Amino acid sequence: MLTKRLKNLRGKTTQEEVAGRIGISRARYSHYENGRSEPDTETLNKLADYYDVSVDYLLGRTDDPNETLNNKGSNSSSLDEINNLVKEYGIEQFGFFDIEKWKDLSQEDIEEIKKHFEYVVFQAKQRNKDN
Repeated sequence: MLTKRLKNLRGKTTQEEVAGRIGISRARYSHYENGRSEPDTETLNKLADYYDVSVDYLLGRTDDPNETLNNKGSNSSSLDEINNLVKEYGIEQFGFFDIEKWKDLSQEDIEEIKKHFEYVVFQAKQRNKDN
């Protein structure tokens, strides 16, 4: 699935241009597109960032380019969930959403923040319902 997605996403852009943008050789990128080798995690993340899609989409785990599957072992998927909640509840900017500050948090810390946020939203809905 990765090979097909990479070819489709690249479109008319040259392999050399994509490779240069993500810091690999054209030959290495060609190997990814032709299925001769698979990118490491760092390169996979760079490809997803370059094409503005999720890693899950590149790997064929979802057909939605922006959807990230819930992976209990991944802080980034939990951060994506929090970001989606922020968007869902109509908050344009999440003032303390500085990713550098969040990198040292454990999975449990992030889940606790997510649950707290959902609870605060629930309380707000209850207050609005009562008024």
